[in-house]
Formats: sequence, C-alpha cells, structure tokens
Amino acid sequence: MGKILILNGSPRAPKSNSKQYADIFAQKCKWDTKYSCITSSNHLNLCSELNHFSDVLLVFPLYADGIPVTLLNFLKNLENHLPDRKPVISVLINCGFLEDFQNDTAVKMIKFFCQKTQCPFGSVLKIGSGEAILTTPFKILAIRKIKQLANSITSQKYKIFHVTMPISSGLFVKASTKYWTEYGKRNGITPEQMRTMKIEENE
Repeated sequence: MGKILILNGSPRAPKSNSKQYADIFAQKCKWDTKYSCITSSNHLNLCSELNHFSDVLLVFPLYADGIPVTLLNFLKNLENHLPDRKPVISVLINCGFLEDFQNDTAVKMIKFFCQKTQCPFGSVLKIGSGEAILTTPFKILAIRKIKQLANSITSQKYKIFHVTMPISSGLFVKASTKYWTEYGKRNGITPEQMRTMKIEENE
C-alpha cells in the first residue's frame, strides 16, 4: 500500500478552496495521506519528506492560466532535491472559470516538469467553477470526481477527470456578478470601483 503526500500550492493555503478539496480527497482516499501547505521556507523539508511517500498530489488553483508562484518556486527546488525513488505526481486543480478546460495549460506545466525530472505522471482532476461549486448543491459532483481521482491513484490506473457546474455560461456570469457585487458591498467597494484597474487611493 502506498502513501500520498498532499501538497497545497495555493498562496492562501490555510483559507483556500484547495484546502477544502484536499480535505475531501483525504476522506475519500483508501491510502494513508498527509497534508502540508507549501510555504517559502519549507521547500527542503518537503523534499526530504518525499522519501517516505510513493505519491504526491498537488492541489492548487489556476493563476493567470498557469500554476501559482508558490508552487512554481517549490518545483524549482524539488527538481534539485528529488528522492532516489521518484514519486508519482498527480494533480487536483480548480479555477474560477466555468469551463474546466481553462486548467489545461497549468496541467501541461506539471506534466512537463514530470517529463524533465523523469517523475511518473499520475491522474488529474480539473475542476471548473472551483470558487463556487462547493457552496452549491452541485458540490456532490465535485466530491464524486474527487473519489474517482483517489481510486485511480490507489489502483494505479491513472486517468484525467473533469467536473464543473452543469449550468449555462449566461447563468454563471449572472450568479458570479451577484456574488462579487455582494462581496464588494461587504468591504465598502462599489461595482463601479471593481470595474476599474485602480487598486490604490493614490493612483
């Protein structure tokens, strides 16, 4: 039986959606798992810890069509400190877009890293509407796919999975606009202010 190190690559890991997805994965996985956040100061510790795991699950959000700098910097260090027995690297990525294929470029970046370092590439789950789906009745769809992801890793039958909310893009835009308008209101920001590029008072 293998062991999986779940690494949260979100810049806001403790309060992130990625943390919620990681928790669900740990609950559904038949193997032993350990969860850790990637920080700027624990790269070498995590690299050393990989000696005790057969698999790594990278859990992170899409950032500007790619991987977050938090994860990127860790991978740079990991490349130079890989364990003798290289782990199978799988991916659980979420994005705020409705379309899960928006995650494709980021997944390719991880796949390229695996090819370059000769680490086995495992399974992938691409989640669309990742910022919202866990707060809707469609949460069950995400949980089901996470369970399938876990089963594919433990059975070593690696696959690519994807899930998003089964709604139209028009309805998604309408709902997300309402969400961000209410979010701005709670923080004293008007919709007009959110539509500008101005982020500081002295700009």
